[in-house]
Amino acid sequence: MKINKFQIIVIGIFVICLIAGVAAFALYKGSSSSTTIPPVTIWGTFPENIFDQYVAKINNNLPQSITVEYVQKNPDSFSQEFIAALARGTGPDGLLVPVDMILPHFDKLSMIPFSALTQRTFLDSYIEQAKIYLYSNGILALPFTVDPLVMYWNKDMFNAVGVATYPKYWDEFTGLNKKLTVKDQNGNIRKSAIALGDFSNVSNAREILGTLIMQLGNPITASDKDGFIVSTIKSDYAISPIPAINFFTQFVDPSNENYSWNRGMPNSKSAFLSGGLATYFGFASELADIRAKNPNLNFDVASFPQLRRSPAEIGKATPAVYAKMNGFSIVRSSAVPNAVYQIMSILTDPANLNPLNQSLYLPTVRRDVIAQGSSDPYISIFNQAALIARSWLDADAAKSHAIFADMIKSLTSGSKTIYQAVQDAGDEYDVVLRQAVQ
Repeated sequence: MKINKFQIIVIGIFVICLIAGVAAFALYKGSSSSTTIPPVTIWGTFPENIFDQYVAKINNNLPQSITVEYVQKNPDSFSQEFIAALARGTGPDGLLVPVDMILPHFDKLSMIPFSALTQRTFLDSYIEQAKIYLYSNGILALPFTVDPLVMYWNKDMFNAVGVATYPKYWDEFTGLNKKLTVKDQNGNIRKSAIALGDFSNVSNAREILGTLIMQLGNPITASDKDGFIVSTIKSDYAISPIPAINFFTQFVDPSNENYSWNRGMPNSKSAFLSGGLATYFGFASELADIRAKNPNLNFDVASFPQLRRSPAEIGKATPAVYAKMNGFSIVRSSAVPNAVYQIMSILTDPANLNPLNQSLYLPTVRRDVIAQGSSDPYISIFNQAALIARSWLDADAAKSHAIFADMIKSLTSGSKTIYQAVQDAGDEYDVVLRQAVQ
């Protein structure tokens, strides 16, 4: 096939633009004392006071200060405000939001090309959960913070019944329930080993149930053959979520030997704080709050329980725990995308992140930092949790919470069979996921 002069010119222009784009990103792979970075605006749901203090501390050590106008937004109104601002041409240059808020805005964000940050470097640098930002054509965000679920356990309650240590696997709760759950003569629960089975009074119920499902190997959402994100909460999905859902709901079934919770009980966190609940599943970031609200509570922190597996069952269980992850993304309409990338690189540099993690008392998103170990008894647990942290692409966390809650309620009330409840929830979730990207 012959190529005419016009085609040669067009191809030439395309190649020049491609090289220019790659070169532009390459220029911002690291900070430079000879380069002044333009100011950028970032919107997010991360606390503004903490972010501003973080930037101020970084600037104390930079030869040239970076200027970041950070605007904290309410998660409930973030999407609406972001879309409206883009329509007016007044949107931010970058975002700092949780991973479960990013799906509706895929088309509004720019991928970081592998010429600026290689896939190998990204995989080697960040924890497994960060792969949710990794695509064939680039990287959607740079991880900033991670906050995994852990298990808080009441040492006094365990000691009182002669149990020396905490459960590491879910099947251990059967024996613990018999020792730790206390009922009166009428069968009313006075103290409980575990609070699961309901969404109305179980803190972090969406995230706990999501963890149980992910531990089976079910991703909760996945790409279909056309590249659309769809629900895997389906009765007939290859890895059925039903065993996890059955496990979750058994604790509110009065006829089940593991009955230890019901809708009439207080919120699970309140029950733990008052000494009436032996184990509480909360985020690492809740540690300070628990200490502050009951300084006399004798508790400790342990890893979130996992599914037990024998050598013959390798592959039938996936070590996993839900974690909140915040990441920086570049807004496609930004006039200074390279500046955004350079500032993102500075803000996620491990030398800067380490002091932030310490001040927040949270684990790190960096594999190299975790590899250094920690002598802190809590951070060591948090870092272990970060290594197996997972999440899923969601359209709206509040809507998925409501769908999961309705599924559980319809099952525990007996209004639907397990198969119908799961299938209906999956179908509803598909609608929400589809609407998010329209």
